[in-house]
Amino acid sequence: MKKINLTESNISRVLLKLALPIMGTSFVQMAYNLTDMFWVGKLGSLSVAAVGTGGFFIWLSMAFIFLSKIGAEVGVAQASGRDDIKGIRSVIKSAIQVNVGLAILYGGILIIFRKPLIEFFDIGDAFVVDKAITYLAIIGGGMVFSFINPVFTAILNGYGDSRTPFKINAIGLIINMFLDPLLILGVGPFPALGVKGAALATVCAQGVVTLIFIYNMKKDPVLFTGLKLLQFTEGKKIKENTRLGLPVALQSGLFTIFAMFIARIIAQWGATPVAVQRIGSQIEAISWMTAGGFSTAISAFTGQNYGAEKWDRIKKGYFTALFLVGIIGGFATCLLIFGGETIFRVFLKEEEAVVLGINYLRILGYSQLFMCIEITTAGAFNGLGKTVPPSIVGIIFNALRIPTAMLLSSIDSLGLNGVWWSISLTSMFKGVILTTWFIIVLGTHLSVQSSKQNKFVVNQ
Repeated sequence: MKKINLTESNISRVLLKLALPIMGTSFVQMAYNLTDMFWVGKLGSLSVAAVGTGGFFIWLSMAFIFLSKIGAEVGVAQASGRDDIKGIRSVIKSAIQVNVGLAILYGGILIIFRKPLIEFFDIGDAFVVDKAITYLAIIGGGMVFSFINPVFTAILNGYGDSRTPFKINAIGLIINMFLDPLLILGVGPFPALGVKGAALATVCAQGVVTLIFIYNMKKDPVLFTGLKLLQFTEGKKIKENTRLGLPVALQSGLFTIFAMFIARIIAQWGATPVAVQRIGSQIEAISWMTAGGFSTAISAFTGQNYGAEKWDRIKKGYFTALFLVGIIGGFATCLLIFGGETIFRVFLKEEEAVVLGINYLRILGYSQLFMCIEITTAGAFNGLGKTVPPSIVGIIFNALRIPTAMLLSSIDSLGLNGVWWSISLTSMFKGVILTTWFIIVLGTHLSVQSSKQNKFVVNQ
């Protein structure tokens, strides 16, 4: 497996070479969701609401995935920057063991407690509740695949090989796109399974991706040799790796929980707004998935250069990434504000849903640049092994969405739009504050490094 050395050569070229396949992988994940929404949308907004409700618990699973994913990504990148192959293998072993254990636990919880978990949202529509419970049970059964694939992807990204996970995940997307219409609507001998079919298609596609990753692992002589996965990893090593992921996992988990409470507020207006938010958030993912690609790239870039102690290169790489995501954020703003109706009509035809969707995309459009900057900056913090600052900023402002949504939605002239404004405004604040924080941290480290260099010159 070919490693990309991120501590040398042209920064823009290296970042783009690493980021583009990662962005492709992110878009593959987004396409999974959009494909499901496209075909489920043919069944009507109630079916979309059912998938959206069950989807919150897929979203919540990311909190547990991050526990091992971030540690794998940052640990592999930093060890790679030091050319420490033994350290890389140690990180990989602990990440896989923690990930699989959490997947089995979380999947079991979803299956056993599926009914009370769905009833939490108090949607009040028996059809939506029944279909959501079925969807959650099937997804829970395939949770191991959903957990392990992001960790395999993170390991390779941290090593500098972002092309391999992109290709493998793309195969999964193609399988999902093929299975969705067959299982959701029914074609030929395939029965129309509706919401159940969407879940089965996702699980089958993810399972194939896992098998391909394992096949590639067995062929790799560098990263995956002698891992001895059936032997327990030292508790110290597991603690060290999960320490990096814990703040991100906490932020992700609380983000989803806050979003669930937001969903309860939205449900006061009925099931249609729940479906609108589900589809609208997937459309909005165009920007945050792209920014997520740069976030992962800058994390690996920063991690390798941190291991090599090249702070000037970290600074140049960070501002290069900000410039690139700034272009993406600006494009996303224009797309959501001016093209929202055209995009939304692809998924739902009901006029009420389209009107609500246009408002959602327009209001969220104003925050796209700030959100892209925040996500990229979080990646830079992660590369330094400082995962706490992004989590602090994220948790505080995500929590503020709940009282802000309640306050703004109580204003007659805003109503449901007040909920959308609570999300957009807090995203703006997160982008400004986290970026300012990172620039201060970066400036401090550069000053320390400069003092050390001056002292060395004097001593010479």
